Amino acid sequence: MVGQIRARELVAALTGRGETVATAESLTAGLLAASIAGVPGSSAVLRGGLIVYATDLKHSLADVDERTLAEHGPVSVATARALARGAMRRCGADWGVSLTGVAGPDAQDGHLPGEVYCGLAYRHAGVDDTRVSRLAIEGDRWDVRSQSAAHATDLLLSWIADAPVPPQAR
Repeated sequence: MVGQIRARELVAALTGRGETVATAESLTAGLLAASIAGVPGSSAVLRGGLIVYATDLKHSLADVDERTLAEHGPVSVATARALARGAMRRCGADWGVSLTGVAGPDAQDGHLPGEVYCGLAYRHAGVDDTRVSRLAIEGDRWDVRSQSAAHATDLLLSWIADAPVPPQAR
């Protein structure tokens, strides 16, 4: 499975903080959530995930505003941000992670294969923040999907390391 060592680190970091995570995945179709779920003890931190492969599901399952989808498209900073927040809200998690992009082999709506957006949302103890990273990943369809999930894990671990420790974890 993708990045199991980093997934173990993620589960340990969230467990230590007493926090939870949820995903909204488009191009990875649940690969990130499956990587987290493969770690013993993940049930303490993984609230769930939304597979929003089809554009209409980004709205109906993850609450992405239809205007955002119409104006920015499914592969965009705005959509990644909304997906991360939607996963966090819908699943009742402290952290939300989203992945949307083009796995290939063909371009989609002007976006080339390997163009990926990872959204991260955090809401806990008075902090409410969202970040989006654009990734450019080379390789075939599997490479783009697996590397996207691995990058999302790394980005989340990096943000967790910098986030204030919640009072219950001290």
